[in-house]
Amino acid sequence: MARTYWAAGTAVGLALLFAVGATVATAGGADSAPAASRTPGLHSADAGFARDMAVHHQQAVEMSFIVRDRTKDDAVRSLAYDIANTQANQRGMLHGWLDMWGLPKTVADEPPMSWMGTGGASHGAEGHAMGGVVTKPGALMPGMATKEDLAQLGSAEGRDAEVLYLRLMTAHHKGGVAMAQGCADQCANPAERALAQGMVDAQQSELQLMADMLKQRGADPLAAE
Repeated sequence: MARTYWAAGTAVGLALLFAVGATVATAGGADSAPAASRTPGLHSADAGFARDMAVHHQQAVEMSFIVRDRTKDDAVRSLAYDIANTQANQRGMLHGWLDMWGLPKTVADEPPMSWMGTGGASHGAEGHAMGGVVTKPGALMPGMATKEDLAQLGSAEGRDAEVLYLRLMTAHHKGGVAMAQGCADQCANPAERALAQGMVDAQQSELQLMADMLKQRGADPLAAE
């Protein structure tokens, strides 16, 4: 488990470093690049991913802060801290890109995930699947928790809180991986593609770590999906 955790942290760190470097390099070459290649459109994959993943990340940060106060388990608290810290930093980068591009952080008439084309989310009674991850009724995007899920997490304690957090975050990461892979495949900005691929690699490592942690607690990851 320690090796998996180290690998996840390393992937996150490398992704952030690469993305920052690529952003600086892109900015440095702005004078010679065509304007269209520098500034994504309002409904582009680059802009849509930045908006949607910022929202997705914010909920992961929220859940991580909740569980921090609901358990004394060092492993879960450490994981929650790292997820909150990493995703808050990445959310800042995504918002920074939107500011740099002169684009809004929200678009009133833009459905979540619409930038993914046919892979975008639509909301119906049965929810919507993206990459095998379902948007539950009452949730905004694939893998995201509902208000009821968050209330349940906030009222749980000890092992119950740990298991629920790990299950909710497992579903959350699966949705995040599918979304990040979409940007890695579709986004035009090289820095954003690099960050998205780093998210895929790091969150897949954390998925294995969380599966191991659930197994240690005699639980499976499926109940929250």
